[in-house]
Amino acid sequence: MRQFRSWATRGLLALSPLAFAMTASAAGPIDSVSPTLRAAMQRDLGLTTAELSQYLVVERLADLHQGKLAAAQGPDFAGSWIEKQANGSYKLVVATTSTFPQKGPSGVEFRVVRNPIADLNASKDELDALADRGGKVPKGVYSWYVDQQSNALVVGVGRGRLSAGIDFVAASGANAAHVRFVVEDEQARPLAALEGGHGYLRNPGDGYLYSCSIGFNALKGSTPVYVTAGHCGDQGESVYLEGSAGTGPQWTLGPLIGAFSGSSFPGPGQSGPDYAYVTISGSHTQVAGVHGWTTSDVVVRGNTAGGVGTAVCRSGRTSGWKCGTIDQVNVSVNYSTGETIKNVNRTTACSEGGDSGGSFITGPGQAQGVLSGGSGSCKGKLPNNRTRSYFQPVNPILSAYGLTLKTG
Repeated sequence: MRQFRSWATRGLLALSPLAFAMTASAAGPIDSVSPTLRAAMQRDLGLTTAELSQYLVVERLADLHQGKLAAAQGPDFAGSWIEKQANGSYKLVVATTSTFPQKGPSGVEFRVVRNPIADLNASKDELDALADRGGKVPKGVYSWYVDQQSNALVVGVGRGRLSAGIDFVAASGANAAHVRFVVEDEQARPLAALEGGHGYLRNPGDGYLYSCSIGFNALKGSTPVYVTAGHCGDQGESVYLEGSAGTGPQWTLGPLIGAFSGSSFPGPGQSGPDYAYVTISGSHTQVAGVHGWTTSDVVVRGNTAGGVGTAVCRSGRTSGWKCGTIDQVNVSVNYSTGETIKNVNRTTACSEGGDSGGSFITGPGQAQGVLSGGSGSCKGKLPNNRTRSYFQPVNPILSAYGLTLKTG
């Protein structure tokens, strides 16, 4: 049922302290970040202004060099990520199986590991293939992903369910030497409660309203559309703004804004993506931005995908602006309702029911994806080690439906 709210599973991550190898520039990257994102990132990531500035320098370094560094390693490449040090600074880490001396830009550390990323991905593909063939994911298996930092294929299981994880790996044919099991406290479930982050409602006539959030505006040829989560509605279903402008009052049916033209979400016991797009009807206009709720809006500048360690913020109708970092990419997550969602990214940002479909964006305004599900909540002290949210990357959505992101 799509009225269920969902959160991402809790993951375990251990970061090794490293020597700081790069200094932040006095100005530049932080000036390109909107005040909305700057304040939210500092609040939710616990960063000082100086730490945020230095992080953005490293983020820019990663944007410029990550792809080239990976290509240079060839089959020895084992992943890369932005890593926070014990002293609060950041650096870009490139993992390799090569023991030869490595050279790269200032601020990059090369780390020798055992397994190439291609081998770990091949083992993950075996688990995905088992789910694709209709092999039921055992109860107690919550997620699986290649953890670049630990150089392992991690399988997340519930407490007391290690045997279920072992059986799942054995049935798949994946290389058991690649696998590490972690205990996760909570299983994810799918989130569902003309600017990114605005709330919208479905009214299917069953006596209930169903809430989600707009992801990003786009174009289908010259037709205005927006992308969102697939579990938020089925093809052909009409959608309404929440309130007159998508900002409430909550559960107030506003104007008709369009209908789902494409939607993909697997059924229980099946696997697949969680994405959709809505064709906007009438005279509604699009804004190339993400709603800032209590602060200024953020302009969407592009759609360059961030890697592990990238700071992201999300906007949604229930909890507004919340920030975190991408801590895993290309995750397969088994929701508590039985669906397996593949190729999503996991973040430490919090989320609540109804935030589903909402926007994930970086400080420089690069669209990342739309919220699918998660674990934990936005209540209590943040950041904490229980909260995780998954987003469906935006680029596969654009590619699947032939859409062009609206940028400003």
